[in-house]
Amino acid sequence: MSWLELLNNLESGAVRAASQNESGQWQANVAVKQGILEAFKNGTNTEFVGGFVDKHNLAPQQFSATDGVRMVPGGSSVRRGAYVAKGTIIMPPAYVNIGAYIDEGTMVDSHALVGSCAQVGKNVHLSAAVQLGGVLEPIGASPVVVEDDAFIGAGCVIVEGVVIKKGAVLAPGVRLSATIPVYDCVNERQLDKGEPIPEYAIVIPGSRPASNEWARAQGLSMSCALIVKYRDEQSDASLLLEEVLR
Repeated sequence: MSWLELLNNLESGAVRAASQNESGQWQANVAVKQGILEAFKNGTNTEFVGGFVDKHNLAPQQFSATDGVRMVPGGSSVRRGAYVAKGTIIMPPAYVNIGAYIDEGTMVDSHALVGSCAQVGKNVHLSAAVQLGGVLEPIGASPVVVEDDAFIGAGCVIVEGVVIKKGAVLAPGVRLSATIPVYDCVNERQLDKGEPIPEYAIVIPGSRPASNEWARAQGLSMSCALIVKYRDEQSDASLLLEEVLR
């Protein structure tokens, strides 16, 4: 498949930058990521309307009413090679990068970033200033994944291939990366490195004492995340989050 065919197939949703295997684990589609990098190599800088400069083959997408996507005026952009499903709402300014996948009924709020190859499920709420990190290289690294019905609070940052499972709720300001520990206060355990945020977990920002003796003596602490509750399929994410944060 040529890089041009690949970009067209990414935009139609026919191929994705990551998918689940039989055991439910998310894995990067290496061939797709290689094709995206090939498109970059074959592009030359050109000027677009408004004074913008980018690769000539990666022009921002244009939507019509028949596409079923509501992109509110005010500076948002969806780059070539990203899939945006019907029923998606994009509030300004927001940015969706190449290789990203956004499924039906999802809200992308103001100042949100859906990074390259990030995968977002159905009926997800990405609140204002949410950052989903993009991963093109290393080629085999899995991107950030947010599964169906998740609620991501304002200012959350999710990077380095972290997976948020179905129905999970992140309170405003949660930071998740491969090195930030997550503690399940309900089940009294620390999640293993690389383990997804479980289904229907409610996660809030936390801190833990620094491990260095000198740092502890100074009263310093390090960032972590805390699972403080689990919701069921019927519970309202925003109401439960408000209750937890009171």
